[in-house]
Amino acid sequence: MGQNDERIELQTSLGYRLKEASSALRAAMEEVLQPLGMTVTHYSCLELLAQRPGLSNSELARGTFVTRQSMNVLLRQLEREGSVTRPAEPPVGRTLPTRLTARGRRRLEEASLAVRSVERRMLSELTDAEQEDARRILAAMIRALRGDSGPGRPTLSGTA
Repeated sequence: MGQNDERIELQTSLGYRLKEASSALRAAMEEVLQPLGMTVTHYSCLELLAQRPGLSNSELARGTFVTRQSMNVLLRQLEREGSVTRPAEPPVGRTLPTRLTARGRRRLEEASLAVRSVERRMLSELTDAEQEDARRILAAMIRALRGDSGPGRPTLSGTA
């Protein structure tokens, strides 16, 4: 086996194509969220809180793929703008559960419409069956890379 046999061809590498798709998706989402004064992380945080009220800073950081420190900065910003609330003192242990406010829900509704338009565009060339195949295949890749078949970190889709 020669040295070049192990070389990755970018145009046929699934890993490279996934990263390219991820980058294109993020750029398209940022483009539609920017006029709303949001980033993808901002939107993701609101979406996770709508689906799972009371998540902690650490859980939100894992679910949005940022550091705890970055999430803490974002949560302070969201509190100042009135989109989320956190108790001054932890009800149990050290965790400050975060919840959406009415303003946060309104902002999320607006952002969700924008993000759904991006997803519709992304999937526009796929049949329903191809979309289902893509979901199944991506889920299998995620499980394989994580090395388990159990539930993982919270995701926007609610599946890991």
